[in-house]
Amino acid sequence: MLITRWQAPLTPNRTQAMIILESEGLEPCEEVYEPKKKIQEHRHPFCEVRLIVEGELLFNISGNQFLLRPGDRVEIPANTKHSHIAQGDQPCVCICAQRAI
Repeated sequence: MLITRWQAPLTPNRTQAMIILESEGLEPCEEVYEPKKKIQEHRHPFCEVRLIVEGELLFNISGNQFLLRPGDRVEIPANTKHSHIAQGDQPCVCICAQRAI
């Protein structure tokens, strides 16, 4: 797993996040999670790339928990068990893509 924390004072908006992932040759889409929405543990046959645009998302990957905030990005290797839950009182907006292995 690779976590990249956003360091600049301004975070990317939806359009900018899409452009960032498209520039890597990915086909991004938007996902919105209502507050406290939990996605149970699962895995994918592809690498998942997720960039947070609004809100916060608490991840659990192989027993390691970490909180992603706007601008933060995670890349989860294929076949890695993971779950996540939207934190706070605001919806969490993510731009997601799949990277073939």
